[in-house]
Amino acid sequence: MKDLNGNNLVLGFQHMFVMFGATVLVPLITGLDVGVTLFAAGIGTLIFHVLTKFQVPVFLGSSFAFIPGIIAVATAKGGSLPEALGGIVIAGLLYVVVAIIFRFIDARILHKILPPFVTGPIIILIGLILAPVAISNANGTYAAGIVEKIGVNGCWGVALFTFAVAIFVKVFFEKRRRKLLSMLPVLIALISGYILAVIIGIVDFSSVYAAAWFGIPNFSLPVFSARSMSIIVPIAIVTIVEHFGDILAIGNVVGKDFIKKPGIHRTLMGDGIATSISALIGGPANTTYSENTGAVALTGNFNPVIMRIAALFAIILSFVPKFTAVIGTIPSPVIGGISVLLFGMISSIGIKNMVDHQVDFSDAKILMISAAMLVLGLGGAKFAFGNFQLEGLGLAAIVGVILNLILNFKHIISKLKD
Repeated sequence: MKDLNGNNLVLGFQHMFVMFGATVLVPLITGLDVGVTLFAAGIGTLIFHVLTKFQVPVFLGSSFAFIPGIIAVATAKGGSLPEALGGIVIAGLLYVVVAIIFRFIDARILHKILPPFVTGPIIILIGLILAPVAISNANGTYAAGIVEKIGVNGCWGVALFTFAVAIFVKVFFEKRRRKLLSMLPVLIALISGYILAVIIGIVDFSSVYAAAWFGIPNFSLPVFSARSMSIIVPIAIVTIVEHFGDILAIGNVVGKDFIKKPGIHRTLMGDGIATSISALIGGPANTTYSENTGAVALTGNFNPVIMRIAALFAIILSFVPKFTAVIGTIPSPVIGGISVLLFGMISSIGIKNMVDHQVDFSDAKILMISAAMLVLGLGGAKFAFGNFQLEGLGLAAIVGVILNLILNFKHIISKLKD
């Protein structure tokens, strides 16, 4: 394989690093096994690439959307993590059902339902909704021990240093035509930030010393129940909407219409099957990662083979507890520093999407649709229907689609007839 070369191996290793932080955070929060999560992410990514004809540069990581559902089922009276996994298996199958339906819907119709003045705000919201996570990492909110040692300003110092290194690497080496180095801003920034963290004494290596060099992930089987399905399966409705946003975002970065080719039905099918298989072996739900989009935009690495290499690294390293322990010692300010850049890139892509399509904001209908989406997406609006909650990106996307259909119905129908 001509694409399996030294440069791409390094780029794949970097991409795995970018995905690693958020991917392992879900099992750390919920109690699922980190090794299984990494293994499932790697296998899921490879399945996704097969089903999308190896065309879409995506890495599947752990979905944060399912965390409340997992905790609710696991902590309920008589509940457990295996029971929560059963709900995730069925949620993944719901993706498959919806994917089959979309197989018979023309891509033109999907684009009329999701025009740039709807997809642009969706992509912007993906980055902005994640922004507080980046800031909380950067200022030490998630690391009280580090704040105690160096203070909030010290945390910001580490974060800004990491941020600055990433920018320097991208700009400095790109100007000097050092192509490989210019495509490694994330990896070099993370390593530099980590070295600084070690020097100032905020890295705890005790977990690394205790970890073994080799270990089999703690695979487990799901348990199915009506309670689990009633709590977790409805979450898939929101994540299916988010899937559209992620695929549109990565398509805008690469300059390709993945909704049309290989088709949203294929990407959704890949995401769903990967999610079900992950839960069948004891892992969390998978998702088309927003961090993936930010990394692709920042590094300029569009080759899908890089994501497959990252997936292979994830699978291999799932059997090396000592390495996963090292990654777990990366201080949150270091992760926050690079996250500021990655999440900001996603929102910037949404703005670029609307500029490229010359969205006319002098049109009152377009202005009102985008305005409603941004406020509902960021303002904390929440609608609960039993165990099902609609908020954030899912709420904004659904409102945007409905408003577009209501306000532009005649225009949409006339365009489809052309």
